[in-house]
Amino acid sequence: MSGQGGRIVSAARGWIGTPYVHQAAAKGAGCDCLGLVRGLWRDLKGQEPEVVPAYTVDWSEPQGDERLWAAAARHLKAKTVQDEAPGDVILIRMRQGGVAKHLGVQARVGPTASFIHAYVRHGVVESPLSAPWRRRIVARFEFPEETS
Repeated sequence: MSGQGGRIVSAARGWIGTPYVHQAAAKGAGCDCLGLVRGLWRDLKGQEPEVVPAYTVDWSEPQGDERLWAAAARHLKAKTVQDEAPGDVILIRMRQGGVAKHLGVQARVGPTASFIHAYVRHGVVESPLSAPWRRRIVARFEFPEETS
């Protein structure tokens, strides 16, 4: 794996073992799924593009507002869900009818597909992108290309 996708996956794997801490984004100290993506942005792109307001565990579910999806669309490049590649940021709807509020980074594609994510009670892990996870993916993004 080479190029930007390889750099993203390598950087994400460096976060594995970071404990789960709601609203945090500190490699080795604690992060949630958004914090992992925020930390990768800082590792790969520099300063975060916007300040993330405080958020609750239920995210924007009571309002039915797709805030995470909207934020991802502002700063990442949207792809079709089927066009998977290492380094993609995937957005997951954890339950039918709920807002999409879980993020991960696709690490491998094909029969051994996997993704890296911060998961409650597990911290940052690399998990198989199994059918139950795959059917919950509602959007796919890639980090913007490097500019020179």
